[in-house]
Amino acid sequence: MKRLLIVTAVIELGAGVALLCFPSATVALLLGSSLDIPGAMTLARVAGTALFALGVACWLAQYDTESCAARGLVSAMVLYNLGAVIILSAAGIRSQPVGVALWPAVTLHAVMAVWCVASLLRKPTRIN
Repeated sequence: MKRLLIVTAVIELGAGVALLCFPSATVALLLGSSLDIPGAMTLARVAGTALFALGVACWLAQYDTESCAARGLVSAMVLYNLGAVIILSAAGIRSQPVGVALWPAVTLHAVMAVWCVASLLRKPTRIN
């Protein structure tokens, strides 16, 4: 689970920083459209902050992978990754053209969801 949490942290920290610093460019890479409305820019930055927070939580959880909190965090990441797959896939199916990073992002979230589920299904190792 430690490696999963580290990889998740790196991905979410990167995505969070991208949305915080370059929200319009990040959305253009994913969806092929810009953020023309000020409210959309604000919402993208809020999403960036949330992703950054998830990244920090995953980074910190790597130090205690056997805790209930770490397992809870990985469970939450299953829901997040599945939600991202559904929402981004629907956006890709409904709108053409899409950004160059959309389908790689869908694939990445699907792989991460499977990895999270596999990690949760493994029996935790207890050291007494």
